[in-house]
Amino acid sequence: MNASSESRAAAVQALRWTGDRLELIDQRVLPSRFQYVSCSNAAEVAQAIRDMVVRGAPAIGCAAAFGVALEALRCSALPRPEFDRCLAGAFEALARSRPTAVNLFWALSRMQRMSVAGAAQSGTEAAKALLGEAQRIFSEDIEINHAIGRAGAALVPEGACVMTHCNAGALATAGHGTALGIIRSARDQGKRITVIANETRPFLQGARLTAWELVQERIPVTLITDNMAGHMMQRGKVDLVIVGADRVAANGDVANKIGTYTLAVLASRHRIPFYVAAPLSTFDLGLGEGSAIPIEERSADEVTGYGTTRWAPAGVAVANPAFDVTAAELVTAIVTERGVMLAPDKAKIRALFES
Repeated sequence: MNASSESRAAAVQALRWTGDRLELIDQRVLPSRFQYVSCSNAAEVAQAIRDMVVRGAPAIGCAAAFGVALEALRCSALPRPEFDRCLAGAFEALARSRPTAVNLFWALSRMQRMSVAGAAQSGTEAAKALLGEAQRIFSEDIEINHAIGRAGAALVPEGACVMTHCNAGALATAGHGTALGIIRSARDQGKRITVIANETRPFLQGARLTAWELVQERIPVTLITDNMAGHMMQRGKVDLVIVGADRVAANGDVANKIGTYTLAVLASRHRIPFYVAAPLSTFDLGLGEGSAIPIEERSADEVTGYGTTRWAPAGVAVANPAFDVTAAELVTAIVTERGVMLAPDKAKIRALFES
């Protein structure tokens, strides 16, 4: 992967297709630098997902779809049996990149179905079809985020202060965002709103990414450390909490960035609405409850320091789960592209997918 620096675009575009490459905003270096990382094959996309160049469940799904398309284009001149073997390797590499965000596997499954449907095509024809499917996944995600934003904006009162955690904005999606999409849509409706962004240790997605997005949008934002959230709620500074999701089980349990469960418990204690913004592609109906969701354990280096700075002693044991699970009973509502689902449970989620 080769990184190329350029000036910040007016509109945040975490992913962009250039015709033969996928370019990703390098979210590891924001906000100090704005640069794109260029990927030319599935292995490079998988590495970018694993290293958190690109992150956020919807954005990971979009990137994986383009990763398959890149590999298909790279192998398009091969006889179909060799093309299929090349594609199988791409699916395998991308599926291994990160375990928790179900959008990754949803997008790969959709690309796999497209590949199977075109089994009689030449490699060139199949590659064209797969690229078209990746582009549809990307454009559909933007439309879905706007639909989530419109539905969720009704939950945000005039003059409200919204607390959010991690980054569920344009950087985490194809555009607009899920949790931040609701905030953007409420602002666009003329509502005066402010945001409290939790810094989101240890990778600081709230401090580096959410705060950056909101500053660009001129939406008033106050940054706090994660352990200040309860104090802010106790002092009456928070009107509602809106977060994204990486996987929602069939019963409404939600996996999201580590620290989300703590916020949900605090919100319940202080009778503050706790909302989750998630597209239907984030639901995993094959998992009955949240305890079955695989939780990614990341490198100890993310906890013992940041960048080149180290503050923990050598040899200390480290736990670094990247996600936690919030029980459905703590979720006031889940906002999807099909509207607001209050008090989510298995029956309501099943009905959502049957409608």
